[in-house]
Amino acid sequence: MVVLNRIQERELHKEGKLLILSAFPIAFLMFGLMLSGGVSNLMHGLGVIVSSPTILITDFLEIGGLGPSFVNAALIGFFNLYLLRRYKLRINGLLIAAYMTVMGFAFFGKNIFNILPIYIGGYWYCHYQKIAMKNIILIIMFGTALAPIVSEMAFGHGLPLSLSLPLGIGLGVLIGFIIVPLSSHMLKFHDGYNLYNIGFTAGIIGTVFTSMLRSFKMEIQPENILYMRDFIHIGALLAVLFIYLIVMGLFINRHLMGDYHKILKYKGRTITDFTQLVGYGMTFFNMGIMGLGALAYVSAVGGVINGPVLAAIFTVVGFSAFGKHPKNSLPIMLGVILMAVLLGNDLSTTGMIISVLFSTTLAPIAGSYGPFAGLLAGVLHFALVSNIGIIHGGINLYNNGFSGGLVAGFLVPIIDAFKKGD
Repeated sequence: MVVLNRIQERELHKEGKLLILSAFPIAFLMFGLMLSGGVSNLMHGLGVIVSSPTILITDFLEIGGLGPSFVNAALIGFFNLYLLRRYKLRINGLLIAAYMTVMGFAFFGKNIFNILPIYIGGYWYCHYQKIAMKNIILIIMFGTALAPIVSEMAFGHGLPLSLSLPLGIGLGVLIGFIIVPLSSHMLKFHDGYNLYNIGFTAGIIGTVFTSMLRSFKMEIQPENILYMRDFIHIGALLAVLFIYLIVMGLFINRHLMGDYHKILKYKGRTITDFTQLVGYGMTFFNMGIMGLGALAYVSAVGGVINGPVLAAIFTVVGFSAFGKHPKNSLPIMLGVILMAVLLGNDLSTTGMIISVLFSTTLAPIAGSYGPFAGLLAGVLHFALVSNIGIIHGGINLYNNGFSGGLVAGFLVPIIDAFKKGD
């Protein structure tokens, strides 16, 4: 693997990297406050978001309003920035991916209440194992995929709050404690070809928890609450933020335009950390390009930018620091689109848009085995992700990561077998 020469980059200290990342929660906070219509409306909306079961799909833009939803995302963004600073974490590609993903899912599924028990569980795991919290903070950030368990148990079954709140919080703490050892073992199943490894791990945990609840006659009902109004200002805000990333990339490395094509040579398989391989300038530039591309796709199919779509876009952007680029992502997306068209699905629906964007978790397959393998992976991903949510009852927000792990674990050994048989 060839590492690009980064001598031409401006020196960027940790504070500078954190400052670049902080632009997102700052923009969300300002945007949210402008749209909230006063303190009382803001607090009411946040209260609705915090006290609602957040099972897939519960769109905060619809239940809490635009302003409170963006403020919720800002609060989660600032909280995670505090942790990065508090534990003096090195700002690498996977950390950027985690930060962007968690903030994106703050528009549906995650709120400032239901993520905290999982962080506490992670802290207790570190205390029990006598390891530093900084060593597992990334896994815990991604582990908030299971935050809906906390909200579902706390608010979803009509139990007295004196019972339901401790139960929900306790389950969140337990998840934070067990997800660290489980995640390292689950990586072996798909061998790094599914970028959303914690999504696969969360799917396994969610399936176990859902099965246990069903044994006690506590059925979890999936939701489909979506914001479906076309509010053009959201798209404009995203475009500005992604252009900002491109500008920051060019500021850090003004010579990267001529070298950008070289990033396309990387396969994307875990671990492909673009901050180390091509530098921060090209990483931020790639994130901006991928963000604008995702935004353009939503616009091209006539989709609405709502909570799930925001989560999908920001996950694509985040993992564009850790494995994704246009060359290895497009074949996967085309596979999903092809399957959807053949089956007569409407590409403009939220479900289809997020399936296409999230499917890029399988980008390493296209990068490693070529566009045809990527196309096939996209076809299989569409088939699985459309049917797999019922297994975990919607309590795993990274449903596509669960599906992607199964596709990679199934497809990659078959491709390898045919390659060896040539």
